[in-house]
Amino acid sequence: MANSKSAEKRVRQIAVRTERNRAAKSKIKTLQKKAVAAAAEGKTEEAQKTFRDFVSAVDKAAKKNIFAKNKAAHMKSRTNKALKPA
Repeated sequence: MANSKSAEKRVRQIAVRTERNRAAKSKIKTLQKKAVAAAAEGKTEEAQKTFRDFVSAVDKAAKKNIFAKNKAAHMKSRTNKALKPA
């Protein structure tokens, strides 16, 4: 338990940031699943649009240090590879 006012404030800040980061990660995972599912169904336009939204969300998360730069690049690359026909 926090013993000082500053430590209590840090606990509050961490809780807010954790929730914000969790929401961003959830949104990214959802967009990734939607893009891959649309590609699997053969809906290329929908898959491309969702992929663009996914890339934008990943880049924003990397900019805010929710993900490391290399993890963001890895996620984008892996998802793009999944969208391409074999």
